[in-house]
Amino acid sequence: MAKTRIAYLVTHPIQYQAPLLRRLAADPDIELKVFFGSDFSLHSFVDPGFNRTIEWDVPLVEGYQHTFLPTIFGALKPGESPSFWRPFNYGMASVLAGRFDVLWVHGYNRASHWRAILTAKRLGLKVLIRDEATNISAHRSATKQMLKRSFFRTLDRFVDGYLAIGTLNREYYQAFGIKPEKIFLTPYAVDNRFFQEQAAKAAPEREILRAKLGLKPDRPVILFAAKLIDRKRPFDLVDAFLKIHAEPGVRQPYLLLAGDGPLKSALAQRIAAEGASNIRMLGFQSQAQLAQLYDLSDIFVLPSERESWGLVVNEAMNSGRAVIVNDRVGAGADLVHAGQNGFVYPVGDVDALSICLRSILRDPERCHAMGQRSLKIIDRWSFEEDLMGLRNALSAIRRQR
Repeated sequence: MAKTRIAYLVTHPIQYQAPLLRRLAADPDIELKVFFGSDFSLHSFVDPGFNRTIEWDVPLVEGYQHTFLPTIFGALKPGESPSFWRPFNYGMASVLAGRFDVLWVHGYNRASHWRAILTAKRLGLKVLIRDEATNISAHRSATKQMLKRSFFRTLDRFVDGYLAIGTLNREYYQAFGIKPEKIFLTPYAVDNRFFQEQAAKAAPEREILRAKLGLKPDRPVILFAAKLIDRKRPFDLVDAFLKIHAEPGVRQPYLLLAGDGPLKSALAQRIAAEGASNIRMLGFQSQAQLAQLYDLSDIFVLPSERESWGLVVNEAMNSGRAVIVNDRVGAGADLVHAGQNGFVYPVGDVDALSICLRSILRDPERCHAMGQRSLKIIDRWSFEEDLMGLRNALSAIRRQR
């Protein structure tokens, strides 16, 4: 059978997508070419959330065919976020005609993506959409929800299939009128093999890192790894930790805050005011450094609000760690099985978060078992499931008239 020729359109090279694109390009039944609207992520830039210069230390455009589309209205500069109008690309008609069977678009809220979708349908191509939105990722008034339903009625006329990143994303599409048979699970995954290899490399150096950070042996470690910004709610974790860290029956834990951002000074002041010598602020950490911290930790906590997914949860689970998230973190619905590998608590509920921490910290054997359960769960949430979901979508749209 001839290969399915897929054109994949996305605004820019994305760190987490690169290994998935390499995996899809290696599949013998798929001929993949990626079209980027911009190359800004290939250059170093200042990220105001991390308050530092960012430069990816992993290959973003190797291992698959790709090209960068021409733009009007000016190209995006390093560090500039994409918007509805920018990057605004052109030239898709000439590259799609007669060369592809399917256009796969990442993100529907871009003017140039809409233009590409309309072009693909005019040329007789099938169209697939993948996006991150969920019902918890943003507040939508009744008016906005009504407008959203109207939007999806229009979009659905031109889309043959939707690639859902998880349960909440699937429910989002269905809530706005998309038929279940048009939705295919292609989970938001990371390169599990890479992160498990990183964990294996970090393990022999665990006690060296512990000593370097001034952490006493045999005391559990709680890890936070995210930007120090309001949306990530680091104060919730600090406050919950302060409630339980000195309680009888709770093994004396440490809390590591890996990240940088505007809340750094306020957090440092809060920690100093409490005299909490068992909280360490580590600053921005590279991917290699994070792998060591995942390995060192016993519990990973992501207290963010409005988090469509939260791929750091995937990363921590690949190190075999118990995880705690709130009910506004999209990954929780699929990856955190309450009582088995961690807990999900109500966003902003510091008391509930402290109860979750206490429950795990009081039982070392349970904590270890939860980490092992995380590994088993994440092994079934991988690029192989993405490939299976994409194949299911391709089979279904071939049967559509």
